[in-house]
Amino acid sequence: MSPANAPAAASGFVDLRSDTVTRPTPEMRRAMAEAEVGDDGYGDDPTVNALEEAYAQRVGKPAAMYVPSGTMANQVALRVLCPPGSLAIAGRRQHVVIYEAGAAAANAGVQIHPVDDTDGTISVSDVAWAIEAAHHHHPTPGVVCVEHTHMPSGGTPWSLEALEAVVAAAAAGAIPLHMDGARLFNAEVATGVDAARFAAPVTTVMSCLSKGLCAPVGSVLAGPADAMEAARVERLRLGGSMRQAGIIAAAGLVALRTMVQRLAEDHARARRLARAVADRWPDAGLDPDRVPTNMVIFGHHAPERVLDHLRHEGVLGGTIAPGVLRLVTHHDVDDAGVERAAKALATAP
Repeated sequence: MSPANAPAAASGFVDLRSDTVTRPTPEMRRAMAEAEVGDDGYGDDPTVNALEEAYAQRVGKPAAMYVPSGTMANQVALRVLCPPGSLAIAGRRQHVVIYEAGAAAANAGVQIHPVDDTDGTISVSDVAWAIEAAHHHHPTPGVVCVEHTHMPSGGTPWSLEALEAVVAAAAAGAIPLHMDGARLFNAEVATGVDAARFAAPVTTVMSCLSKGLCAPVGSVLAGPADAMEAARVERLRLGGSMRQAGIIAAAGLVALRTMVQRLAEDHARARRLARAVADRWPDAGLDPDRVPTNMVIFGHHAPERVLDHLRHEGVLGGTIAPGVLRLVTHHDVDDAGVERAAKALATAP
């Protein structure tokens, strides 16, 4: 996910590279300054504990654990759910497959079994095939992973019915399912389905607080109590056990309380950007009415030329694969910023 030769500081730019560039709100900064803290390595930080309890409640799981990043949350889940040498069945473009620097192999000793995820989902038949193949001397699946929303397909949410069908296919082989819900709350807002309903059938679920929810640091992983006990050991092994982490967890509590419903604004602005892209490149195959969340993904034969032009006009974008551009709306991009970006797109090469 290239920053497209962005300046060291993006001040003054309309920054559409990612929703990770969001800055904490004034309420978050106050909460951080006033946070009650303790040593989370001993389980003694009351603000971290409150965040974990709040997230577990939001997603309907017995327990949760705070970690520094979404990548660490995914990697911990793999280490807990998927024995070394076994397969993680996942969409070939999921974050856990292509945006974690091969961590599944390096950290968990897990082999990825990539399946088609063109539309943002994976199929029941592909999951069932991988399970059946183990009876024919293929490696044994240990976990199924889904990404919700699915970033490379344009921030696509799963339907509850499709998700439940894949969970059932995994369960038929006694295989757990991990949901990379980095943008789970975008899915909740876009579909009207509560995060807890989406998370109910899966074994573990994680969400990022530092993307569209604007917290400066951190993700939360949730699941059964015994899995979270094992996860704390794996977090320690990965160097993720923190101390007075309540200072940053305080912002996460504000994020969960105040930043979810406003994601609808980002979704509307993404559709406005998508219209600008479709107007400029009608053959790009981008339908603005089918942009469900905050991601505008489109192909171009010379993406660096487009990004250089946008940067010259004060707009930052990025790429996610060769020939594939991404523009992401978020809290720090308002209507004026979107209009500035739309005007820049109208004159792009």
